[in-house]
Amino acid sequence: MEKFEIHILGCGAALPTPKRLSSSQIVNIREKLFMLDCAEGTQMALRRSHLSFSHLQAIFLTHLHGDHTFGLIGMLSTFGLLGRIQDLHIYGPQDLQRIFQPQIDYFCADSPYKIILHEIDTKTPQTIYEDRSVSISTLPLSHRVPCCGYLFQEKPTPRHIRRDMIDFHHIPVSQINNIKAGMDWVTDDGTVIPNALLTTPSDPVRSYAYCTDTTYRPQLTELLCNVTCLYHEATFAQEHALLAKNTFHSTAQQAAQIALDAHAKKLILGHFSSRYKSEDILLQEAQQVFPNTLLAEDSMKIIL
Repeated sequence: MEKFEIHILGCGAALPTPKRLSSSQIVNIREKLFMLDCAEGTQMALRRSHLSFSHLQAIFLTHLHGDHTFGLIGMLSTFGLLGRIQDLHIYGPQDLQRIFQPQIDYFCADSPYKIILHEIDTKTPQTIYEDRSVSISTLPLSHRVPCCGYLFQEKPTPRHIRRDMIDFHHIPVSQINNIKAGMDWVTDDGTVIPNALLTTPSDPVRSYAYCTDTTYRPQLTELLCNVTCLYHEATFAQEHALLAKNTFHSTAQQAAQIALDAHAKKLILGHFSSRYKSEDILLQEAQQVFPNTLLAEDSMKIIL
């Protein structure tokens, strides 16, 4: 299967701790890197991950709170010092231009690459990025400021060639891509060899959803239907459900309910409040609702 990996660079909430940095991730799809949020310390975490800075295609910010953006301008400056020349696209909510363009103009004025800011509508689901490997759509969230999550959907891969059948029917190499795309083969005597005999099905399409920061939003489940892996904030335990509601966050139990109702395959909890010395209580509460739940950890790699 083609590569589809999630690298957790930081999974804490507003206060970074010795144990956890604040929010940032890398999604690696077929060696194209996409960053989700960029908290303080992100570029150091990125170095420790041994992922290539030069493979970063775009950055997607959920919202403009500091624990999701304080690492951005420093990292952009570092990219310039490293001699990056490829354009870098940054997507985020309204005020992205107002807040970051002056910093870019000041700190990155001599950068050898172009930084392009895209303000997006956080209230309506829409596809904002697409290439031959992946499409990326927004997921409307509910927070104290405009906020959205992101859904990565892998593009289907071609069917797999059965080499034994290709050799048996003496199909030329020039026709292999057509066969992969679904074409039948017609022999010299006019016999049609169905594609189903020449190939095996392509790999299942995978998807990844990143939802932080947000209150409990049952309407998300329609957009997340059958998602392969869901990362959902779990800032609080259920005993702090009222605090979660008042601060526009979610509990671990609520995150698990979203995963259950969306028929997700796997749930990763993150964005943990620093009030908890151990996040085991969050894991236990979530697993009672959705057993296939894991706690995010800094430097964790998830292979889909």
